[in-house]
Amino acid sequence: MSENKKILLTAINAKYIHSNLAVYSLKKYAEDTGADIEIAEYTINQYVTDIVQSIYLKKPQVIAFSCYIWNRDYMGRVIEDIAKVLPDTDIWVGGPEVSYNAVAFMEEYPEITGIMIGEGENIFKNLVNYYTQGTSLLSEIKGIIYRNRENGTLISNPLEPLLDLSSIPFPYDDLKPFRNKIIYYESSRGCPFSCSYCLSSIDKKLRFRNTALVKQELKFFIDNNISQVKFVDRTFNCKKSHAMEIWKFILEQDNGITNFHFEISADLLDEEELELLSRMRPGLVQFEIGVQSTNPVTIAGIDRTMNIERLKSVVGRINSFGNIHQHLDLIAGLPYEDWDSFKKSFNDVYAMKPEQLQLGFLKVLSGAGMEQRADSYGLVYSSHPPYEVLYTKWLTYDEILKLKKMEHVVEIYYNSRQFTNTISYLENIFESPFEMYEQLARHYSAAAPNGEKHSRIARYDLLLEFIEKQYEELPPFYSELLKYDVYLRENIKTRPVYFQSETPPVLKNIYRRYKEQGKNVHIEKFHYDIRKYSEAVKKKDEALIKKGPAERENYVLFDYGIRDKINYEAGVREIFPEDF
Repeated sequence: MSENKKILLTAINAKYIHSNLAVYSLKKYAEDTGADIEIAEYTINQYVTDIVQSIYLKKPQVIAFSCYIWNRDYMGRVIEDIAKVLPDTDIWVGGPEVSYNAVAFMEEYPEITGIMIGEGENIFKNLVNYYTQGTSLLSEIKGIIYRNRENGTLISNPLEPLLDLSSIPFPYDDLKPFRNKIIYYESSRGCPFSCSYCLSSIDKKLRFRNTALVKQELKFFIDNNISQVKFVDRTFNCKKSHAMEIWKFILEQDNGITNFHFEISADLLDEEELELLSRMRPGLVQFEIGVQSTNPVTIAGIDRTMNIERLKSVVGRINSFGNIHQHLDLIAGLPYEDWDSFKKSFNDVYAMKPEQLQLGFLKVLSGAGMEQRADSYGLVYSSHPPYEVLYTKWLTYDEILKLKKMEHVVEIYYNSRQFTNTISYLENIFESPFEMYEQLARHYSAAAPNGEKHSRIARYDLLLEFIEKQYEELPPFYSELLKYDVYLRENIKTRPVYFQSETPPVLKNIYRRYKEQGKNVHIEKFHYDIRKYSEAVKKKDEALIKKGPAERENYVLFDYGIRDKINYEAGVREIFPEDF
């Protein structure tokens, strides 16, 4: 085992824009071995045959795959074919999806040599030494389960102790491969909470990276004008001093470009933290906040710690700052959450007016507490990744399917931020947002009975059709709300037929001047003051939103060279033709 074998760390990501922090961390930790270690990243959108060909041409003697719930089956197909074309290559797998059911996974895939269980840096380094230096036996490497080469039996070794997080080298030396990708970064591991649906609750040994190191590494991203750094810390603000020091640093070092994404518990934020956050540049930070449910019985049933009233207050305060994108999560299929309860949870979270509302579905993960309680909770879930709930004691499969359709239209008509002004007024005529999206989902799915995907313009058409059904006589400003929403996002060339556009000769001269300056703009005439109404929507001014746009002839210029840092809308201002 002492020859210099080529070792390939392989990641199969969800999208091209994603990168895999784990493989870069493992490679860097094993760098001092001098081994020939290469990283290969692919996506689940590629053909399996293309990935197999790519790996084959690299001719590795050892392959280590990074496995997650969303790439498990896809990766399994790659492994099965790789073992056929590279029969002498050892195949190792690591990651959360295989750490808690390693034996079952190895029985399912006899092609696999072994599995690295849990935190992988030191395990991988020991495996590298085993293959390249012959300094140990597999039986001596902690944290692995492997197949006996003689009789095929599975052998489980003791677990590897957890590392001091500050002892792990910074994985990013060269940022060129990440120019068009999200950078993932961690300043802590583990989680202080015990939510039964989450694997992070298993690791109770919460560890933090030295903040001096964190600052040094974040400065590297800032100096290189990286567009987004996404912290993978499970609850970034669980230790106030740690969070405050890092937030103060990125505020002081702000380059006007880099965005930092954090997953936080909003109800933990205090006044000092909120005051600091209020001073952030718009777009400097964004938050993902897991609400999951507002039913207190459900919250208790999943062992979650959350003060919902405090959370609502904090989210509202952050909204008032107008500088931080907030992404709030809900989970359907949790215990004690029936249709009416979930409806209330949805309406409660929607009322907080986040930039994005993620309607997700419970995944019953191997090793998590929810798996152990599945029978008592009546949780019936898919046997295959991502192990999503099918129905529960409280929610039927029919109801799950209805929520699936709602999830789709919420993604299209709310989370895309492409219909903001139109949707904001439409909400007024429904008993609640939940009813609106439930009815919109029925309308949308009826127009796509086989799951067809509609173009963006078709989505505007379908929304207008839906609105028309709600009125005996359609208020004329709806078509202008839609038109305004369209041009906030892009200077479209193909216009829906109901967009009545008027271009007086003087506007043509204005267009020519901007074009000569190399600017991408659009000017549109409106008969209602949609711009003022849109400002009320941004400020979440419910009184003005309910009144709707006032009738007033005006011209609006959309400047696509100026974008809002929170919602990416074009810059807008009223123009007066007589001034030109």
